[in-house]
Amino acid sequence: MKKLTKDDLQAIKQEELKKETANWIKVGLSTCGIAAGAQDIYDFLVEEVKKRNLGVSIQRCGCAGMCYAEPLIEVKVEGMPKVFYGKVNKETAMKIVEKHIGGKILVNDHIYDIRSSQ
Repeated sequence: MKKLTKDDLQAIKQEELKKETANWIKVGLSTCGIAAGAQDIYDFLVEEVKKRNLGVSIQRCGCAGMCYAEPLIEVKVEGMPKVFYGKVNKETAMKIVEKHIGGKILVNDHIYDIRSSQ
């Protein structure tokens, strides 16, 4: 096993920072999310983003601690804050794709939390 140098660690850090600045949607797929239908939302988002060639990464994540709001997704678009949308169904997911991702407009009626991108 190769020992990591300071330069190796710096390169890894820079690579991770690049990933963080990319546009993404995280879907909560822990047991509470799956029970609430998050797998269907995940599949729907993968299909829609691919169909529209939006260049947004769809990722799986665990519980964010807001089980009451499942299905819960977190959206990060460059130049906007990170937003948690809750109680997401396919209609809401479509609005998020069209308005938040496509138009950089928040879908206000499903926001559960907003966090600075910094």
